[in-house]
Amino acid sequence: MTNELKLEYTLFCEDVRFEASQQLSLMGVMHQIVVPQVPVQLFKFAVVNHWRGTGKFLSEVRILTPDRSQAVAVSQPASFEVPFDGYADNVTVFVNTAFMQPGHYIVQTLINSNVFAERLLPVLLIQSVGSVTESEHVN
Repeated sequence: MTNELKLEYTLFCEDVRFEASQQLSLMGVMHQIVVPQVPVQLFKFAVVNHWRGTGKFLSEVRILTPDRSQAVAVSQPASFEVPFDGYADNVTVFVNTAFMQPGHYIVQTLINSNVFAERLLPVLLIQSVGSVTESEHVN
């Protein structure tokens, strides 16, 4: 029945708020995480999946290390329903997620316990502008 389901897009952000108008407000939308050092721990990290199709499904999200050897975070299964010829947003929020090394982490979305889609989440190190290391000092 997943052949009637289409993942329109996946967004990463710092937080999601559900408004009284039934709309989502996304805060801190990102396509990568840029930090001066690792490990880094995100207080909140949200994955927003926007679906089209029809049916009732069970969704899970997991974040894997760049080498796919370990899970950084795994959500509990959550059911959602896409009305006939409609859409649904499925939001997964992780708390205190730690990224121990730079690299391209894999964010997997599972539907009915099967991997449905994968997205890359780059964790990049940035050097501070104008910083001088010990070896660059000249007397």
